[in-house]
Amino acid sequence: MSQKQLKEDFISNLNGTSLLEISAGLSLAPLCLLCRGLLLILYHLHYGKPVSSRKYSLLLDFLVLVSPLLFSCTVLSPIIFFMPVVLAAFCAGIFSRIYSQRKRDARVPFGQVVKEFQKTYLDAEYIPAITVFRVYVNVLTSISILAVDFPQYPRRYAKAETYGTGVMDLGVGAFLFGNALVCPEVRQKSYGTQPKFSSLARQLFSVWPLFALGVGRLLSVKSIEYQEHTSEYGVHWNFFFSLAFVRLAASLLLAVFPKQKSWLVALALAVLYQLLLSTTSLKMFILHGSDGRGSRIGFLDANREGLLSLVGYLAIYLASVQVGLWLLQRRNSVRGWLEALRGLALAVLVLFLFLQVCQACTEPVSRRMANLPFCAWVLAHCLLLFVFFVVTDLTLVFTKLLVKGSSVPCCWRVAQPPDSSKKHGMEAVPVGREDKLSHLCLISAINKNQLLFFLLANVMTGAVNILIDTMHSKTAFTLCILHLYMFFNCLIMYILQAKNIVLKFW
Repeated sequence: MSQKQLKEDFISNLNGTSLLEISAGLSLAPLCLLCRGLLLILYHLHYGKPVSSRKYSLLLDFLVLVSPLLFSCTVLSPIIFFMPVVLAAFCAGIFSRIYSQRKRDARVPFGQVVKEFQKTYLDAEYIPAITVFRVYVNVLTSISILAVDFPQYPRRYAKAETYGTGVMDLGVGAFLFGNALVCPEVRQKSYGTQPKFSSLARQLFSVWPLFALGVGRLLSVKSIEYQEHTSEYGVHWNFFFSLAFVRLAASLLLAVFPKQKSWLVALALAVLYQLLLSTTSLKMFILHGSDGRGSRIGFLDANREGLLSLVGYLAIYLASVQVGLWLLQRRNSVRGWLEALRGLALAVLVLFLFLQVCQACTEPVSRRMANLPFCAWVLAHCLLLFVFFVVTDLTLVFTKLLVKGSSVPCCWRVAQPPDSSKKHGMEAVPVGREDKLSHLCLISAINKNQLLFFLLANVMTGAVNILIDTMHSKTAFTLCILHLYMFFNCLIMYILQAKNIVLKFW
């Protein structure tokens, strides 16, 4: 058997993992973010100033924000359920130290601190959880696309063949969710008196890099005979094409239907598609081809998974547009976001219940078909991760109020109402200073060039697979390669951020 065939078999015929394990894994990124923020506040408490060294800032961010995720999907995967407990205990220890070591002139009763926290005003124009969500989906995807080729990456985390919930299956939907949160329809860009359909031309221009990347990936994979998982998207299709077509189709539908009702359009699409899967031969065609034996004759037959799953992906995207519109409703206080958290938590609960009903009445989750249970599963876990990030941000806001002048980049900026006065020596860092610190933040650096980061990760993944026999790598070597790979990607983004270079011209 050829090396190419061995690698293809290595990532094929898998069944995924449990919803509980995925939920436990999702909690790690917010806990890492919380740990980084608390360490920065503790540093400010001890030294009276923020970390100002680019070198140490990058090292801290990589070791705290990225490295634990690398370990969690390799050597520490057998104890994945204990990792959130350990990280939470570590964060609690740091918070306890911050609270106990505050300057005496800043001490106020804890109950008073809580009351002041609830009255705190936040920068209503910036929701850090959206930025962090999109960046972390990119980071986790970049880790997984290379780590999956090493034996240390659990097979249950890789994409499931037909039915199942793998970590990488969720990454596909999370990418769509993150893109929809910041799409033009959500940001309510105005095009003056021009017709709604004129936005389609703008979207076509904005997605041409995705088409170009799709063509580039297709040509490169075919030219070097790189390993392919054909049942993932088909012979010629790939995720870049899917993302581009979904964005264009969503713009067309949102030009016809009110965007405030996009969730109804999403539900109608997903339910109708599931009915077709359940009552017609469409499912058999997707799974077994036109001849029932896995044929790949003709463009539709060759790319049936990628083409027909567009319906489910489109439903996820439109539902995510509705989430984005709701999130961007003006909330300028902690109290407002605590109420929003209750709404998000209720939505997560409803979606998980809906998922169980869907699986009981129809079929299990299938990324390959992007069926109704897959749509419900993706939305439930994406909202769950977003809830984790909002809770993290609010916790850091509370902690910043304890330490006068402290700051955390890519965290909520605290703003004092115009008629308020400083009380009990509790004060947040001015907005301007937090803006200046953003150039020392790895999250901000990746956010400025997200498409480049993902493209660089794909290119380096291909290079590593060509140069190294990943399937027979030892554990120490695997961890070294993965850390070098991610550190190089992060370093490039950090350098571009330092030079204020944004490689986007479309």
